[in-house]
Amino acid sequence: MRTFDFSPLYRSAVGFDRMTSLLDAAQKNTAADSYPPYNIVKTGEDAYQISVAVAGFGPQDLDVEVRDGQLVIIGKGANENDDVNFLHRGIARRAFERRFQLADHVEVKAADLKDGLLVIDLVREIPEAMKPRKIEIQTVTSVIEDQTAKAA
Repeated sequence: MRTFDFSPLYRSAVGFDRMTSLLDAAQKNTAADSYPPYNIVKTGEDAYQISVAVAGFGPQDLDVEVRDGQLVIIGKGANENDDVNFLHRGIARRAFERRFQLADHVEVKAADLKDGLLVIDLVREIPEAMKPRKIEIQTVTSVIEDQTAKAA
């Protein structure tokens, strides 16, 4: 795989350090980062859902938190008896930490564990001050009419 050096961007771009860090982190993703498997689904105009396959994990084995603009999912590995003699072990209950970078104004609304899937609902809620608003265009005649009406 080809790698890119983003350090020249750090020298010439001001205020874009978060973007270059995201590009750098995306480039470093490898096949080793594929555990546990997950899906990301857009469920509405500003709604998303992340499903993580966590077979064998219970609610006490999982931590979901948001910190520094990232959704962090931590699975604590199993402390199973060493005297168990597996003939085949296909369910890996190893510890993991999965991170998802969240865009601005994306908030976690709920996390549910059902049928071996950890389902996390996210919503983008843009503050009213940042939403587009319509500005009424006045003509010169309407301004004059308003001033004459006030004078009378």
